[in-house]
Amino acid sequence: MTRNRLLAAAALLSAITTPALADEQKVYVNPFIGFQYFDDDRNLSETDTYGVGLEYRFLPRWSVEGVWNRGDADRKHAPGSSDFQDYRLDGLYYFADPDEKLNPYVATGAGHTDFDSLGGGIDGETRLNVGGGLRYNLTDVVSLRGDLREYYSLDEDAFDTLASVGMSFGFGFGSKEAPAPQDSDNDGVTDDADQCPGTPPGATVDANGCEPDADNDGVVDSQDQCPNTPAGADVDTRGCELDSDNDGVVDSMDQCPNTTAGATVDEKGCEGVMEDVQTFTLNIQFPTNSSVIGDRYDDDLRRVADFLEAHPNTVVEVGGHTDNTGKASYNEFLSQRRAESVANRLTGTLGVDPDRVSARGYGESDPVASNDTAAGRAENRRVEAKIQIER
Repeated sequence: MTRNRLLAAAALLSAITTPALADEQKVYVNPFIGFQYFDDDRNLSETDTYGVGLEYRFLPRWSVEGVWNRGDADRKHAPGSSDFQDYRLDGLYYFADPDEKLNPYVATGAGHTDFDSLGGGIDGETRLNVGGGLRYNLTDVVSLRGDLREYYSLDEDAFDTLASVGMSFGFGFGSKEAPAPQDSDNDGVTDDADQCPGTPPGATVDANGCEPDADNDGVVDSQDQCPNTPAGADVDTRGCELDSDNDGVVDSMDQCPNTTAGATVDEKGCEGVMEDVQTFTLNIQFPTNSSVIGDRYDDDLRRVADFLEAHPNTVVEVGGHTDNTGKASYNEFLSQRRAESVANRLTGTLGVDPDRVSARGYGESDPVASNDTAAGRAENRRVEAKIQIER
């Protein structure tokens, strides 16, 4: 009678909950084998057992399971054995979601067990149980399960233990195909990989979903009004180099910052318009990777000093130039050092007023011959003294 009531309850539970199956719900068929330990007061020895469970996981961490198992235990104090069959309905709580590899759980429930009696009849009793176990997912369908339960017989006031291992076969309901990756800004890069969401419609983007920035100034090409700015230059929102004093010469080239507003400046950002009147090409040879200059070129430099002395209203810019061998940034650095060495010779040994001498390294930016030949590269490795007069 009790068994029939349990089966009816399980059937009713299934009928009520089946229509509500959702994507995360799952049904498991759980065959197992186990070892049954009986209370010392029972006239039954330990024995193996086998059975099967039907489990319905109606929420990610909650399930119910109907279980049947049976065995044949030898009697301790009398010849023969006793067949037994156990029917129970359990509730389980998992500590992990179904898609995780390890799913530990705790469980409790109640059921009915039939034992063959000594007189050849059947003795039935109600048993409560509590315990737990571990599910290990091999695949989405197949898993391994270990379980340990402690039973308490309400009729016999006895405690029994069941340890079991088995396999589970899972079947999902209401599963849907994974949604297609979204591309919210329609740039051809899905949202999960897009590092620059919200790009303008029709914009060209790279593999990260970002608009290209060819000169790496932080302003994308489609908005950059000054492409090819020098590496490391500070730029405004238009991608153009800053001109803090608004004199028309960007800060990186401005040798006279903070000039008066509206003042006329030369190409170096300095007030006063300068006119070239004479250029001396100085045949100075520096050792490789060196800017050291001795007195061997003083006769050549004296021509510049004499011209400045004869024309008191002139100034000189010593310009260093290189060929295109090596990195451009290093060539500019080296040419600046060499120009400064020549300028220091003019203001030191030759006595030219330092206020009339400036030095600038042009690197490889102003060749006078082709860098494709050895002769051309030699011409480009030069120092020039450009005499200017202020009008």
